[in-house]
Amino acid sequence: MTNNDVLRRIRYTFDLNDRTMVSIFALADCEVTQDQVVSWLKKEEDNEFLKLTDRELAVFLNGFINFKRGKRDGQQPEPESRINNNKIFQKLRIALNLKADDILGILQLVDLDLSQHELSAFFRNPESSNYRECKDQVLRNFLLGVQLQLRPGDAGSDPVAG
Repeated sequence: MTNNDVLRRIRYTFDLNDRTMVSIFALADCEVTQDQVVSWLKKEEDNEFLKLTDRELAVFLNGFINFKRGKRDGQQPEPESRINNNKIFQKLRIALNLKADDILGILQLVDLDLSQHELSAFFRNPESSNYRECKDQVLRNFLLGVQLQLRPGDAGSDPVAG
């Protein structure tokens, strides 16, 4: 999945408009324009498409945590310059305040069965021998499961494909 795909899926799942997207970036102490957001949401074939960098997605996800859980006092976390599916999954888990059982239930909505151990491996330190890379399929299914939970009437809609 590309960073732009992740941004599109989050926007669709949580029914966020352009102004809200701009404000989510602002919650992570980053100013972006509505035009930038619109360009990030365009399809790659579009001439106005703008590729979302890892750092920009990390900023958005930090802002999304603040949006969903409230902004904490003091210095905001420094956004990562490199982000992978594990980090994206972890930030979404924090934003949505999900426990392992919640995530496993969401994944079961899309017929993806993981054990507690398989799931916890995604959130371990990459240096750990039990660390496991989160593949696109797992992240895509998690986002689809959240979408099914929040927008059950739109189950067949794919924000990235159409």
